[in-house]
Amino acid sequence: MASIRREIVIDASPEQVWDAVRDIGALHTRLVPGFVVDTQLEDGARVVTFGNGMVVRELIIDVDDNTHRIAWASVGTAMTHYSASFQAFPENGRTRGVWIADLLPHEMAPAITAMIEQGLAAMKRAMEMPVNP
Repeated sequence: MASIRREIVIDASPEQVWDAVRDIGALHTRLVPGFVVDTQLEDGARVVTFGNGMVVRELIIDVDDNTHRIAWASVGTAMTHYSASFQAFPENGRTRGVWIADLLPHEMAPAITAMIEQGLAAMKRAMEMPVNP
């Protein structure tokens, strides 16, 4: 099984980042606009449409307000297994975000790593945008 771990520092408070992360139906408007272009909620899941056209159903495993961590699993894809989490940690007034994904087959790791890195870059852009008064 491939395991991918990527971190990013975001110049925004952990509370601000977590508020957007925990809003599971607003990936496309608040958290990673452009990287995700649509999010539809279902009972216990969300259907995510990525900017590259890929559509994935993600089961929401946990949204933990105490640890600022969300966990999800993708189903119905070419992968036989995909589970991931994102957690927001405070770091000197900013946020250190950690995205961990485990997947099979491991040969898909390079493509998924690239998507995770694109997602984190989109998150950083969105979270660091000035707020309009």
